[in-house]
Amino acid sequence: MEVLVQADVVAAEDTRNTAHLLSHHAIRAKQLVAVHQHNERGAADKIITQIQSGMSVAFVSDAGTPAVSDPGALLVQAVLAAGLRVIPIPGASAAIAALSAAGLNDPHFLFYGFLPNKSAARRATLQTLQEHPYTLVFYEAPHRIVECVQDLCAVLGADRRIVLAREITKLFETIHACTLGEAETWLLSDSNQQRGEFVVLVSAAMPQQGLSLETQRILKLLLAELPLKQAVQLATQISGAGRNELYPLALQLKGEP
Repeated sequence: MEVLVQADVVAAEDTRNTAHLLSHHAIRAKQLVAVHQHNERGAADKIITQIQSGMSVAFVSDAGTPAVSDPGALLVQAVLAAGLRVIPIPGASAAIAALSAAGLNDPHFLFYGFLPNKSAARRATLQTLQEHPYTLVFYEAPHRIVECVQDLCAVLGADRRIVLAREITKLFETIHACTLGEAETWLLSDSNQQRGEFVVLVSAAMPQQGLSLETQRILKLLLAELPLKQAVQLATQISGAGRNELYPLALQLKGEP
């Protein structure tokens, strides 16, 4: 809070939300300006001019950390390019806060941020993530949360664990854990549970026996274009799987004895 007290300018993703924060802590900002996804490039030029004139500028995002799936990356990039200093102030990160309370014990996590808006693109992206041995961390908006959970279940499987962390650090904070197969029912059981900003955490994929789905996909694509032996050789080089594992599968896919 000391930084906000001393700043000549407080730049905010949403000035209304930041005004409530400042008022709660009895802070009177000398100047409060909006910097969000729609005006960030233009606002950066004005902020650079203010810093060059000797003013100090603090930037605040609404519900997380600037530049982490929130506005701020373009602003920081522009300020640094102008040869000016950017100082990070440790604060709330919705992803880290949710992860700390999720109860998932995977040793690693992958922060993805927002998935694509459309179901087809979302499922295609999830296909590339389904075998990762890490907790998967996503952000999602309330109007897409049900459809997102449906796609997660369809691609990743009903047995994977999911933690739905809603409105982290806010008044109506909710953290609910269940299987992916149960998540949609929980969301639909109460419309209030579909409100607010979500952090969605999905447990890591279990180690698979035999060839991975990605290795099988690579082999199928190569078999469609190349002779069997050449396809197996390339699949071995690309995937790292052994020829003794790939060759029998290639024969099966080709329908050869």
